Parts: sequence; C-alpha cells; structure tokens
Amino acid sequence: MTTIRSIAAFLEEFAPLALAEDWDNVGLLVGDPEAAVTKVMTCLTITADVVAEAIAEHVDLIVSHHPLPFRPLKRLTTETMPGRLVWELAKAGIAVYSPHTAFDSAREGINRRLIDILGAQNIRPLVPHEASTGSDSDEPPGSGRCGDLKPPLPLADIVSRLKASLGFAHAKVVCPRESPIRRVAVACGAAGTFLSAAVDAECDLLVLGETNFHTCLEAEYENITLVLIGHYASERFAVEQLADVLGKAFPEVSVQASRREHDPCTWM
Repeated sequence: MTTIRSIAAFLEEFAPLALAEDWDNVGLLVGDPEAAVTKVMTCLTITADVVAEAIAEHVDLIVSHHPLPFRPLKRLTTETMPGRLVWELAKAGIAVYSPHTAFDSAREGINRRLIDILGAQNIRPLVPHEASTGSDSDEPPGSGRCGDLKPPLPLADIVSRLKASLGFAHAKVVCPRESPIRRVAVACGAAGTFLSAAVDAECDLLVLGETNFHTCLEAEYENITLVLIGHYASERFAVEQLADVLGKAFPEVSVQASRREHDPCTWM
C-alpha cells in the first residue's frame, strides 16, 4: 500500500527540504501521513478551482508548488480564502504537500529545467548554499542557476526558445541589447532579489517570472537585460513534469497535473 508518508519521503529525496529558503513553509502541510494514496494531483497553486477538481476526481494528495497554508493560521475558519480552502480539503480527506523553494533549487528542479531549455553550459547555482543536502550529487546546492551560452545567442532567439517550451505568448523585456547573450541566469517566480547575484556573476541576462518596477530600473542602471516571462509560465511547466516523475516512481498510483488550473493574468 502506498501511503502519503512514502510519497512525501520520495519528494524529500527528490527536492531536499534543506534547500528551502528560511522563510518558506514546505513538506507535508495537511493530512494523515499513514493514509493510503491511490490518486495524486500536482498543481502550481491551490485555488478554489483546484480544490473542486481534486474533490471531483477523488484525489488523496495534492502536491502543490506553492504552500497552503503559507503563513501561520491563528484560526481555521471559512471566513478567509486560505482557511476555506484548507477546511474543504480537510473535510474531503485530501492531504497537501508543498516542495516550493526546495523544488526551485533542487538538482532536477525548476531553475535547472529552465536553464536547460537554453542549452547553457557550465551550469552552477546563482546563489550557492552553505548547508549540505545530504545528496551525493556533484552539483553544489544553491538558488537560481547561471550558465554560459556557447555560441552566444541573440536575445530574440532566447525568448523564442522560452515561448516554444513554456507556451506563453508575450514577455516583458528590460534593457534589451543587440549584442548576443554570453552568460545567462534564471530564477523562477518572483525573483527580483536575484538581480545583484546576476550582476556579480557578470551575466548579460536574467530570466525570471516577475519583479517590481524599481528592480527593473536597477537592472537598467546595471545594464543587465531582464526577461519577465510571468510567474505562472516560469513554474507551471515543472509541476506537469513532476506529475510524470511521480507517476514513474509510483506506477500503482494515478498521477496527473491539474487540468483546471490557469494563469490569473491575461493580456488585453
């Protein structure tokens, strides 16, 4: 019998929780570790649509990239969105596991998968971690990724590759450049805090999900190009791939990515 504990143990090996940022809330967040699992759903974020889908599909475990709850709950009522969602999941007996920033930084995690799309070489963490994860991998632990493009690529080619692989139609670009990109950094999600590390690493380009206006101004001052592909596009593809990983690891369990999840941001 496959249990929530056994799937959680696999996920903790795949994306060690020691890689998570100090402020994060990761691991098994809701549910009985000894409960049996026959159906798992992955998603980027637990929303009302995702909860309804999970209940309708008789899912036992949701593996959500973004944690629910994220911040500590002083009370659990249906008067707040997080409270209502947790309440509905608990009533239905659906557990929640979140790898979040541990998955961002894992050896086969989101940032590694992002930079692999660009065919970079000499890949290393953008912000190295001091703590060991206990992994036998030769790749040092750390957040974000940077690497070299050989040969260098025009910015338009890089954006085209990302669009083709991730399925988005538009990207915001800060400080576009005519010269080819030699060194690139990637950081999924809301990742403006990685700008200084990308500058220190002498990167020509930082690909990220989103950031604020003032970080864009700082990038312009530092003469480093930013490509903002959207928070959803920078991470959603990886939860679809994670469903495949879990399906292969647990063939006796039905695993699928949420079909109802969508990007809340659209272009007009």
